[in-house]
Amino acid sequence: MNNLRLTTFIALSLLLASCAPKSTWAPAGERIMTRWAAQVSPAKVHQEYPRPQMVRDKWKSLNGLWDYAVTPCQAEEMPEAEGQILVPFCIESALSGVGRRVSAQEALWYKTTFKVPGGWKERVLLHFDAVDWKAEVWLNGRPLGIHTGGYTAFSFDITDYLVKGPQTLVLKVQDGTDNDTQPRGKQVSNPGGIWYTPVTGIWQSVWMEPVPLTYIKDYKAVADIDASTITVTADTEGGDMVCVTLLEGGEGYSTETGKPGRKVAYISGEPGKEIVLNVPEQKLWSPEHPYLYALDIEVLRSGKVKDRVHAYTAMRKCSMAYDFAGYKRLGLNNKAYFQYGPLDQGWWPDGLYTAPTDEALRFDIEKTKQWGWNMIRKHIKVEPARWYWYCDRIGIAVWQDMPSIAGNIDVHTTTGYPQWGQFAYETGYDYPLQDHVKANYYKEWGEIMHQLQNYPCILVWVPFNEGWAQFDTEKVVEFTRSQDPTRLINSASGGNSYHVGDILDSHNYPAPVMKFRSHGSQIDVLGEYGGIGLAVDGHLWNAQGRNWGYQGLCKDGKEVLDKYEAYASQFVDQIISGVAAGIYTQTTDVESELNGIMTYDRAVVKVDEKRFREINLEVRSVL
Repeated sequence: MNNLRLTTFIALSLLLASCAPKSTWAPAGERIMTRWAAQVSPAKVHQEYPRPQMVRDKWKSLNGLWDYAVTPCQAEEMPEAEGQILVPFCIESALSGVGRRVSAQEALWYKTTFKVPGGWKERVLLHFDAVDWKAEVWLNGRPLGIHTGGYTAFSFDITDYLVKGPQTLVLKVQDGTDNDTQPRGKQVSNPGGIWYTPVTGIWQSVWMEPVPLTYIKDYKAVADIDASTITVTADTEGGDMVCVTLLEGGEGYSTETGKPGRKVAYISGEPGKEIVLNVPEQKLWSPEHPYLYALDIEVLRSGKVKDRVHAYTAMRKCSMAYDFAGYKRLGLNNKAYFQYGPLDQGWWPDGLYTAPTDEALRFDIEKTKQWGWNMIRKHIKVEPARWYWYCDRIGIAVWQDMPSIAGNIDVHTTTGYPQWGQFAYETGYDYPLQDHVKANYYKEWGEIMHQLQNYPCILVWVPFNEGWAQFDTEKVVEFTRSQDPTRLINSASGGNSYHVGDILDSHNYPAPVMKFRSHGSQIDVLGEYGGIGLAVDGHLWNAQGRNWGYQGLCKDGKEVLDKYEAYASQFVDQIISGVAAGIYTQTTDVESELNGIMTYDRAVVKVDEKRFREINLEVRSVL
């Protein structure tokens, strides 16, 4: 080919390339990603039913590419879009396609259009499963409302706001992150060490569903294995009767794919009133046998069924129990039950707060179970509904933390005690929070507990961690108990300890040693230990930065496993002398923190899995 022809060919190729459709989305940045990131696309992003504990047949996902812009907080309208963002990934994440920080002085705007399916004739509900932190919402130029709180779902009845043709939805999101005002867990403006990248905006699914004029808004199901009953309270919009049917399900029963068995119990009653079902020959839920019952709830008006949801529940009991030696233990179904598992942060290198796919969301839970553990401490984060659904089905006990408002403060007084009182009761000091900040805490903690109350896997509530923004502990425990008297309360995991709640929780790194004991006044647990670090080349968030573990970094996986086994042997003595649970740090690496059994991208398990499982089962067999 001569030079003229070659030049013409190149010019024509460039012209054709410039005319070709351009991709509107690609992962941002150059950080490591999980293998599931390759499965993510605007046409296929978290399309699973987002609420498996309360299922209706008709629904529509609004996940996908939305327009976005970033403005000063004072802006009252969304300007021209700067680009597109992939919902439900936060703007800071790679999978959002943006990978950008938003400061406390800025607002993140979203805009999308959608159509309501033609067969939806009565009411339409719009659901946001989580937006961090303050969200103002408009539909077709009219305000729907404002929601604060980064960890709970909220909804709007948009029926009266709909117009003919496409609907235009706009959000304005503000997030102060580490402003000592809002619950934010481990998010900070300057990540490093145990603190991670901020998460701003939509980070769980957005979806909508049709409902009739009379419909089921929510329900509560409480099991009593001593009386062999389940008490159901249905919250409805209208209606004069509620009918509840309990059916056989099975171990790992799925509301998506499972077929309910024979009818176990049936009863009707008034909306908003407790309806008690007697459960003959009850089958109990446990991590070893995660039996779930199918639960159908109907609301009637004038004798006609107006709405029906398909749900599930379980027979199980959380309580204190004594062992053969007289030690107080965590109790499950009226028996002492030793709980052993990892601290699970729930972070992802590609999605940050959001798992790249539903398969990825399930993966960590399955690995935890395969490794011989029976519980997870969900560390100062709240997961999507499907995560708890998988724990219910797979069989994993969960301790649920409240996301903290702030970290700790290091204030020494004339007593010589630091603000963080780790070595004796009542030796720490409250974090200096204003009343409106405390109100934020109570609002969000109450909403979190309400949202998660029906998941059998959750056995323990954890209001505070390590004195981080810990305040008025006795009042917070009373509040927690008032919201849910059926679960145990770990008032302050590794934090300022008081004789309130059910559990005394000590943290110690790296060895599994209680810093002090309750001497029978509470259940003694070791809420964090370990942190054995290993850097795996090619799988590091900070390839050139500072990476660390609580006791330095090991040279290989054998050294990690040898140390883990040595700690396990040491922990056995603690268990025999009354320690009722152990939580190892942690499931995966997170950013520069390399304490995981797996790398951050979940590509490498750092230890021999067969031996690791054997060690964990040996520890659990002590009781």
